[in-house]
Amino acid sequence: MTISLEKIRECLLKEQLLKEFTSDSGWSLTIPESLANKSFDALSYDSRTISANTLFFCKGLNFKAKYLADAVASGLDVYIAEEPYDVSAKLGIIVTDIKKAMAVLSMAFYDYPQRKLKLIGFTGTKGKTTAAYFTKFILDHATHQKTAMLSTMNSTLDGQTYFKSHLTTPESLDLYQMMATAVENQMTHFIMEVSSQAYKTNRVYGLFFDVGIFLNITPDHISPIEHPTFDDYFFCKRQLIAHSKTIILNHNSDYFQLLKETAEFLETPYITYGNGTQNQPDIDYTYQANTDDSLTFTVQSTTDSLQVAGEYQLRLGGDFNKGNALSAIIASALVGADHTDCQQGVKETTVPGRMELLTNKNGAKVYVDYAHNYDSLKNLLTFVKEEHPDGRLLVVIGSTGNKAISRRKDFGAVLSELADIAILTTDDPADENPADICAEIATHITSDIQVETVIDRAEAIKIALSLSNPEDAVVLAGKGADLYQKISGKDTPYEGDFVIAEHLIHQ
Repeated sequence: MTISLEKIRECLLKEQLLKEFTSDSGWSLTIPESLANKSFDALSYDSRTISANTLFFCKGLNFKAKYLADAVASGLDVYIAEEPYDVSAKLGIIVTDIKKAMAVLSMAFYDYPQRKLKLIGFTGTKGKTTAAYFTKFILDHATHQKTAMLSTMNSTLDGQTYFKSHLTTPESLDLYQMMATAVENQMTHFIMEVSSQAYKTNRVYGLFFDVGIFLNITPDHISPIEHPTFDDYFFCKRQLIAHSKTIILNHNSDYFQLLKETAEFLETPYITYGNGTQNQPDIDYTYQANTDDSLTFTVQSTTDSLQVAGEYQLRLGGDFNKGNALSAIIASALVGADHTDCQQGVKETTVPGRMELLTNKNGAKVYVDYAHNYDSLKNLLTFVKEEHPDGRLLVVIGSTGNKAISRRKDFGAVLSELADIAILTTDDPADENPADICAEIATHITSDIQVETVIDRAEAIKIALSLSNPEDAVVLAGKGADLYQKISGKDTPYEGDFVIAEHLIHQ
């Protein structure tokens, strides 16, 4: 992969991002003659990984001029930034928006891999990972294992081997590198979760999806370092509608009317789905739970233009997963899956850390789930409580540090409503003291339930199991299959809730 300086100039001018070139000869919009034939064989925003032929992006809130000076001292010739720096580089490319410039140049450097893939993007406050997995399992049947996926929990670029992504939606440079790798691996479809931050920070600037899916919207990620208000969060989420060739909308979502009006205003073709009865004029596809089997549901449609109506069987419990499955069915059908692919894929879908079930030594059921915001936790606990009406509900949960501060109040509210015993513990505390986070959650628990604080998460799980009776249910919420705890800027290895619980049960 290479990109010439002339191509860089062309791309930036086209997007109206170029301010000027700066060099020893002054400021100009033309490339210095001495660099007329300059090309780059690498892009980087890490000053520790550069060479003379690297284009280095000066980006990020924590960027320091020293990083650039060190890179130049190590042989860097050209940098790109939003302001000139007093360094001895041969050329500075000064742009109006470094994140937009990185997105535009990354897609060009990797030869626009998005054009060689069918792109499916999910956004929503909850359900993105599960819906993405449903889509992956369906499309694996339709494409014969040629589907790549970027997910919060696990990502794959060859359809077979998995790795954990540090961000729900990677930085644009990393994203296009991953897409290019997927193309090299002969993948034909690419599923990804699209976060609100991806639009707020321009990680997906200029990217269009063949199919976008808007699952739902509730307040989340509201904090000084993420979204200052719900309005800002919701607006960023809605950008997927503007950047999809077809958008799928959940009729049961809050603010559905605004979502629909947005699609109509932008002239983005849309398909609606929801939990309802047949022949509702404003819902294209509905799902209905079968009363005699909680793991089956029926899809109905007046027109069924995608030919996906019929009965489906799940391995994942919870009515909310029927909606996630239907969104995936519609998305998959739009990019090539048939009815049989959809039925088989839905039937086989499992998600690491989602609704995984164990049985304690005494017979109590233990649920492991990634539920990590208000709606997902409430849906999970409601489902488990309905499944175990005669027992108590014991919940092990913490909340993340340095982000989504509003979740702490939300968790307190849900625990007050549905839990019998709350065991507060550590969950990715980052730079905060987990004891302080637990204390904040506890201040929002308003009902008279038993509350324990056990900072060591493995010990908290052990205590929850020991407190359970045979008729009870234990919920381990928030971490799912995550094998790391984010502590002081580092991913600290963690066995995972399921593995810890399984070990305690069988020891």
